[in-house]
Amino acid sequence: MIQIRAALETDLPAILEIYNDAIINTTAVYDYEPHTLEMRKQWFRIKEAQGYPVFVAEENGRVVGFSSIGPWRAWAAYKYSVENSIYVAADQRGKGIGKKLLEPLIEAAEQLELHAIIAGIDATNEVSINLHRSFGFTEAGQFKQVGYKFGRWLDLTFMQLLLKTPEQPVDG
Repeated sequence: MIQIRAALETDLPAILEIYNDAIINTTAVYDYEPHTLEMRKQWFRIKEAQGYPVFVAEENGRVVGFSSIGPWRAWAAYKYSVENSIYVAADQRGKGIGKKLLEPLIEAAEQLELHAIIAGIDATNEVSINLHRSFGFTEAGQFKQVGYKFGRWLDLTFMQLLLKTPEQPVDG
């Protein structure tokens, strides 16, 4: 049975393995070189310091996926908008794990009184696009040929989900 829980630092090697597989074998990450464990530790510390959650899907003691939210853009006025990320181990895809990982992200964003969740998805990744649609995300636009990987140009689709606006948004 798959359980979703908050990630721990001890989960980082498994998270790294899943993320590096996405870098090496997919267009889910527009990067070329695998990350190091130290890079994942720094990423995790930043998430914790900023108050953003990281969730893992665990089955029989094995981390089989992870999800997180984080800042969409660095400028202050974007503070109510975040970008989400969901990654599932290659041998576990197609089992509904992504759906189980997206739900708590949306709940966490609501609890943090955020307004927009943005997903940047490779335009050929119909599984991820359909997953986000099933949670009410709508396509906000597509950038043509903004990435280059595996000998071809890649298009990036942006989707967004608008949440209830915070009652008293704060400027400054």
